Amino acid sequence: MGLFDRLWRVIRANINSLISGAEDPEKILEQTVMDMQSDLVQMRQGVAQAIATQKRTEREYERTQSTADEWYRRAGLALQKGQEHLAKEALTRRKSYNETATAMKTQVEQQSEVVERLKQNMRQLENKITEARAKKNMYVARARSAQASEKLQDMLGNMKTGSAMGAFERMEEKVMQLEAKSQAIAELGTDDLEKKFVSLEGGNDIDAELEAMKAQMLPGGSSKAITEESSAEKKPEIGE
Repeated sequence: MGLFDRLWRVIRANINSLISGAEDPEKILEQTVMDMQSDLVQMRQGVAQAIATQKRTEREYERTQSTADEWYRRAGLALQKGQEHLAKEALTRRKSYNETATAMKTQVEQQSEVVERLKQNMRQLENKITEARAKKNMYVARARSAQASEKLQDMLGNMKTGSAMGAFERMEEKVMQLEAKSQAIAELGTDDLEKKFVSLEGGNDIDAELEAMKAQMLPGGSSKAITEESSAEKKPEIGE
């Protein structure tokens, strides 16, 4: 199992534990991201050390190869001077340095492959941390929402809903009674007042209608003339 598989198993285990347990999800996720960040720091240090070792080996290889080339030049110089024995010793030294340089070259190539793999793993871990941070924010938001919903449900469960609703119903009935009483009083007061005005207005209508009937039925006159005539008839004549 690779490093990242083990890492994600740990992350999933933490998430499952925070869902099933009483631990704080936000703290768990934050600690998980911090652990991943710490792993990234250590990996970067490892990559830096591997690169430094590779560079040092490359310098050693270049210096050893340069020394081997120098002994080859010296062997040629000895041959030019007729010093064949000295030339042979120079070639022996050259061979030794060439063997060392060849081994160092192989080591440099191996170290280069290791450094490249470490760099790839480091980039993958950086991507995983970025993804983990995004998921952490999402899970934290969901956890907060769930906690808020749970608290709300607990509050609603602890409330005496029946008695509270009963009190509201009683108050509503009382208010309705008060409103009905007020409306009844207002209607009674309005009726008395309206009756007085209706009585006054009704009397005027009857008087007017009586005057009109008199004008139609009795020729020549108004109600005033009729009234005067009626009064004259009732007075006795002088001398009777």
